Amino acid sequence: MRLKIIGSAAGGGFPQWNCNYRLSRRVWDGDPNLRARTQSSLAATANGDDWVLFNASPDIRQQIAFTPELQPQPGGPLRSTPIRAVVLTNADVDHIAGLLSLREREPFVIYATGRVLEVLASNSIFNVLDPEVVQRRELPLGKSTDILDAGGKPVGLTIESFAVPGKVALFLEDRSKADEGFGTREGDTIGLRIASENGPAAFYIPGCARIDATLEDRLSGAECLLFDGTVYTDDEMITAGVGAKTGARMGHLHMAGEGGSLAALADLGIRKRIYVHINNTNPVLDAASPEHAAVIAAGWRVAFDGMEVRL
Repeated sequence: MRLKIIGSAAGGGFPQWNCNYRLSRRVWDGDPNLRARTQSSLAATANGDDWVLFNASPDIRQQIAFTPELQPQPGGPLRSTPIRAVVLTNADVDHIAGLLSLREREPFVIYATGRVLEVLASNSIFNVLDPEVVQRRELPLGKSTDILDAGGKPVGLTIESFAVPGKVALFLEDRSKADEGFGTREGDTIGLRIASENGPAAFYIPGCARIDATLEDRLSGAECLLFDGTVYTDDEMITAGVGAKTGARMGHLHMAGEGGSLAALADLGIRKRIYVHINNTNPVLDAASPEHAAVIAAGWRVAFDGMEVRL
């Protein structure tokens, strides 16, 4: 199984279009220690021909342009794609807006929880993906699902979806229910176990608010984990002066310190650990920073666009 991280940044990308924070400023100025990154998305294949996207970011057109494996193949039909399915882990804008760029009546399948499918169904703009051409299939929580293409053919990947602590998408928040997670419901945020036949599995969790005992048990001894790396410290955006929200308020667990993911996942025997969905304020984006060094020393890698993992 091949995994390609085609987008490694959080919402807005890096640098965000209107961001002049010191890290973004250095990218604008061409600092070689910082790489530009597009918004969160993963591609996977079991056979090299049939590809599945995990989340469709607003940068999907650019990501396809930078990834030859996702482009129409030489000698193929005049209209074609190797993308057989898109699996959604939540309804955040940075994970669903790219669906709109995949119109043009090209058959593929959207897999998502019933909750996320409700969000798509309630927004008529997503009907540019005609359901008769682009099927929508529900992912049952806690069960394994063989990914099938639009014609019902297996693509060689099986996923298991499971609920993780998270938050409803920002544009769906009910402010009158602030004390109840702003209206968060089961299925708003999920993690995935991705596997090919007779091979090791990878866990993909780009959004997670905390690591509880259930999640620890699930991840113990995992071969590969791609995990939420949005912020390094919970108050990062506040101290940077670019926002008023903590990581927890946004539904994302911080990396460092007490209760952070570095400590919580340290003793679970996970072989390959990669941070994805990294916010433009996170100092680990600077390859010369002490925070980046601390993450590497703890056995983690910091994702970048184009990073490939083979399992």
